[in-house]
Amino acid sequence: DSHMTWPMDRVVSQLFLLCSLTSVALSEDNGLGRVPQMGWNSWNHFGCRISDDIIRQTTDAFITSGLNKFGYRYVNIDDCWAASRDSNGIVQADPTAFPKGIADLANYVHSKGLLFGVYSDAGNKTCAGRPGSLGYETNDAQTYAGWGVDYLKYDNCNDNGIDPKVRYPVMRDALNKTGRPIFFSICEWGVEFPATWAPEVGNSWRTTGDISDSWSSMITRADQNNLWAQFAGPGGWNDPDMLEVGNGGMTTTEYETHFSLWCLMKAPLLIGTDVRTMNNDTFRILTNIEVIAVNQDSKGVQGRMVNMTGDLEVWSAPLSDGAFAVILLNRADTAASITAWWKDLPLDPNTAATVRDLWQHQDVDVTKGSVTADVAAHGVVMYRITPASL
Repeated sequence: DSHMTWPMDRVVSQLFLLCSLTSVALSEDNGLGRVPQMGWNSWNHFGCRISDDIIRQTTDAFITSGLNKFGYRYVNIDDCWAASRDSNGIVQADPTAFPKGIADLANYVHSKGLLFGVYSDAGNKTCAGRPGSLGYETNDAQTYAGWGVDYLKYDNCNDNGIDPKVRYPVMRDALNKTGRPIFFSICEWGVEFPATWAPEVGNSWRTTGDISDSWSSMITRADQNNLWAQFAGPGGWNDPDMLEVGNGGMTTTEYETHFSLWCLMKAPLLIGTDVRTMNNDTFRILTNIEVIAVNQDSKGVQGRMVNMTGDLEVWSAPLSDGAFAVILLNRADTAASITAWWKDLPLDPNTAATVRDLWQHQDVDVTKGSVTADVAAHGVVMYRITPASL
């Protein structure tokens, strides 16, 4: 990737954006998304190969594994659940994959104390060629509410050439008119810079194209999402796409990096693997309560990259209790020593602070001015740095 060879590209692009944009304080006021959403989505692992059985089994696995106890709440179906519309324009589930219909499935998910989500598209057809919602927004919103849907992911394929700033608010209004709280996840891929307009439309908005299960894809999504940090906050979040942790295309170290960055960036935490068969490392990563706590912190400030020396970076996010969450990120192919300087966090260099390692789950130092650690190739060390006065 060019950004690995020319890190100044990232610096210049970020400086340009930060200097040329002003923050948007408005947010979609449906009461949802006060912290980033947590749950599961079918797409990254299953694609179109979804069924009623898979979703019910996934719901059961949430409970038996204990994922629900760590804050994961939404069980979301992605593309390929819809098949057609009836003569009244009401969307119909695929009768082969979902023979009992969507309302029955939603009831099952709710019976386990979880929330249920579906997918549609702000176009004539979805990305997989199923019925889209363009022109059917009121119909579909009422249908979803009647089924007991709690979450809508709204994609951007087959858009008829209509600006997304025109298409997406129509569904926002239709959802709000149902009287049912439905989390509105905008999947516009960052095309028209949604961070600048989507805070008053949805609860989260994709800032990137689709992620794939590779280091280069994941780290590029993190870079792209970092550009828009100032626009995120309670009620509306930047979305660098769903988690690939556990799908097999990255190493355990790289998946820890992936999860750490998404948590620091206040990104949605939507598991994208088969939770029925996940291994111990996958479960360990997805349930690191100290890292999740950074993501769910009530201050709601998206962490960002604050220092870069070649492939060695420091990312920081202020937390509600006055501490800082800090990531030492090593993009290089060999291990390296990285230093986080208090002034970059920002914290007074003369302040003594306790340094807690969130992957080792232990305090590792009390120090002033800086902290240094050896970081594995493609790895992170993640700290909670708490001033001694707190």
